[in-house]
Amino acid sequence: MAIGLASSVLILVIAYLLGATPTGYWTGRVLKGIDIREHGSKSIGATNVLRTLGKAPALFVLTIDILKGVAAIVLTRWLYTLPTLQTSPPLPLDQWVPWMVTLAGVAALLGHSKSIWINFTGGKSAATGLGILLAMAWQVGLGVLLTFVVLLALFRIVSLGSIAAAIAAPVLMVVFQQPLPYTLTALLGGLYVIWLHRANIQRLLAGTEPQIGQKHREPNQTT
Repeated sequence: MAIGLASSVLILVIAYLLGATPTGYWTGRVLKGIDIREHGSKSIGATNVLRTLGKAPALFVLTIDILKGVAAIVLTRWLYTLPTLQTSPPLPLDQWVPWMVTLAGVAALLGHSKSIWINFTGGKSAATGLGILLAMAWQVGLGVLLTFVVLLALFRIVSLGSIAAAIAAPVLMVVFQQPLPYTLTALLGGLYVIWLHRANIQRLLAGTEPQIGQKHREPNQTT
């Protein structure tokens, strides 16, 4: 059991570090020598990269941030196919792996929003959360993506689409009858993403949240 627990902790650390990769921050440094946290909405996410650096860098950041979430889940599942881990987890493997996948997803979300590489700052974890959902239950991931795209097409407000997607995630987990750990991941992760968007919610209620392509109106608040 001790070996299993030690290995599980290591897996969670790896998932956190994957999530913590500050793609948007490094992109700003490489392309323009700037700290993107000092520009636009102060976020390292793809939306602020779009406003600050342009479409191609934003697409790059979005893709990598999604893949970070995918990698955290895929790697966790793969590591538990190794014989050394199959023999030692605290629960039977078929019960232990879904919970480890859940914890790895949470670790990756925390990593993106609280990156050790940039003084525990980061983004809103929406793109990384999408990657986690796609790898965890692809039907749910696609449903969440569709929710985001529809809201973005209707209102052209990224934060509104992200919040709606966060709400849809646990509902779709139930609809597609996914395991309890996955449903809990979607619920807790969705609540966390919404909490990270609390400033955006205030601006949405005030009618001041910028649409995609518009300049951020309140530079001291994050998006």
